[in-house]
Amino acid sequence: MVTLKEISQLLYGAGEEVAGWQGTQDELIALAANAFPGKAFCVVKQWILIDLTVNSDEKEKLTGLGLLPATLFAHEIVLDSKGRFQPQMWVRSNFGVSFTEGSMFETKSTVYLLLGPGLRKEASIGAAFSMKAG
Repeated sequence: MVTLKEISQLLYGAGEEVAGWQGTQDELIALAANAFPGKAFCVVKQWILIDLTVNSDEKEKLTGLGLLPATLFAHEIVLDSKGRFQPQMWVRSNFGVSFTEGSMFETKSTVYLLLGPGLRKEASIGAAFSMKAG
């Protein structure tokens, strides 16, 4: 069972500081459009890259599916290209499929553009996926 302490640590505790994209939002969007043409994107701030603590069997299963043992949480959405999320809402992604250090976190359906500084933390799958909108 996931505890409130685990979730509080994940959302508000210390983590490894990561610079994120330091250029303009438009530059980051253009970079993503070139790297992932036609793919939906979501510009986020105050983000947390979550490395999931998994055992070797879970890791093997995820990598066999082409997934990283990682997800992304962002305290603030700036812009969603498909209008799925409104600005200033929070978002938690599905499992990642690729990560471009400090600027983009890709899932099967969306590229999250990491605007400005963020954090990198570890958490259990239960804690990371306990956050649900609605």
